[in-house]
Amino acid sequence: MLKQSFKFYTCINTLSNVLKCQMSTASREKWDLLSAICIERHPIITAPRTKIEENFQGLLDEIELENSLKSDHELNVENEKRKDEKMKQGMIGLDADVITLMRAQEIEDQGDAELKEFKFASRITEADLKNITTSIERKLDKTLFLCVEQKIGNDHLWLPPQGLREQGENMRQAAERILRKTCGENLSVRIYGNAPMGFYKYIYPKAVRENGSRGAKIFYYLARYVNGNLPNILKYQWLDRDELKEALPKPVYKSISEFLIPEQSV
Repeated sequence: MLKQSFKFYTCINTLSNVLKCQMSTASREKWDLLSAICIERHPIITAPRTKIEENFQGLLDEIELENSLKSDHELNVENEKRKDEKMKQGMIGLDADVITLMRAQEIEDQGDAELKEFKFASRITEADLKNITTSIERKLDKTLFLCVEQKIGNDHLWLPPQGLREQGENMRQAAERILRKTCGENLSVRIYGNAPMGFYKYIYPKAVRENGSRGAKIFYYLARYVNGNLPNILKYQWLDRDELKEALPKPVYKSISEFLIPEQSV
């Protein structure tokens, strides 16, 4: 019994020492802290209506027509018709002041003429036709996401602007600095809040770990494009959700997609 107790104590003591060693090693591990900023250009125009939305809008129009009162223009049209009938019957004479006023029918004719001359802008832009992914004027009914080409190790990857946090910076300050450094001073965005929206970490290859840090921890901030442009020397793209899924590394896209608002598919 005493031997068994001693063995049990020895086993527990060994396990405790192993855990303490692992915890001590983990606490000494260094991680590179990176801040990244995810910039979205929100839709400029509304997306095409779905079939259900079209049917529902038609129902609303019918209800509004049935319950609506007549407008001043409609009342003027009816009033003119009554006057015309009375004039034909000789019940009233012509009034010079009335003749000089624009009749309701003339107003309608003028409006129809202006409508025929008016041309609606196309939903399809030149950037859409030529697939210019660097243009902010593409896919106006969708949300676009800014990706820039960055060198990670020996690879060139499409990623949101990101970089190492410098000593004395908080993560948002780092994101703002990285944005200016990467995208220049002419791009204006609005960052949502002081706290990151997402997080992703990865471990460096063994050869890199031996030189210092175990890996990188990336904190993502979400921002809205306001105005401005990017420098010509920068390699960048404005991508929709489907294009973004193809461009980003899969683990990165999985992490970022968790805080992006999904778009409705038509």
